[in-house]
Amino acid sequence: MVENQLVSRGFTDQAVLDAMRKVPRHRFVPEAWLSRAYSDGPLPIGEGQTISQPYIVALMTHLARPMSDSKVLDVGTGSGYQAAVMAEIVEEVYCVEISQTLADRARHLLVDELGYGNIHVRCGDGYSGWAEEAPFDAILVAAAASHVPDPLIDQLAVGGRMILPVGKFSQTLIQIEKRSDGSVTQRPVAPVAFVPMTGQVEQS
Repeated sequence: MVENQLVSRGFTDQAVLDAMRKVPRHRFVPEAWLSRAYSDGPLPIGEGQTISQPYIVALMTHLARPMSDSKVLDVGTGSGYQAAVMAEIVEEVYCVEISQTLADRARHLLVDELGYGNIHVRCGDGYSGWAEEAPFDAILVAAAASHVPDPLIDQLAVGGRMILPVGKFSQTLIQIEKRSDGSVTQRPVAPVAFVPMTGQVEQS
């Protein structure tokens, strides 16, 4: 997977490549989809959610520029694959998943089975982030909103980066960076297709 889907496309971030090699992607997909666990595309994981294409996971991780001492917020955790990849690089990962079923499943797999002591999972509305643990050096969002959630901007540390898909019918992956004065810059990266964010975002 790493050689065929990442290296062959010119992906050179060694820390991300190493993390992708370490994390057993097949543990994060339902049994019915095991034969396609390492395929070049997203897969359904239940509850109307998906596990992202490996290349997109690698790209979002790279764009966040994680450091070994970084504290990261993972919104829309799903099965937990993105969180596991990030946890191989950074100090702490805080995961928010709106589905209680997926949150419980991800916590059991990540913490109890795979032993990630630096991952923390809770069920909640990702639009609101995890204010008690803010600020975050990086925020990754795996569900598309029509706009950038203000609470997530507030919880981003100065110099921190947020990577998220924005758009309803046509989505764009956006890289956001917070300046020292609290303002942010936005840079479009690539067209993408994510499941829509649900919850509070629908009333915002």
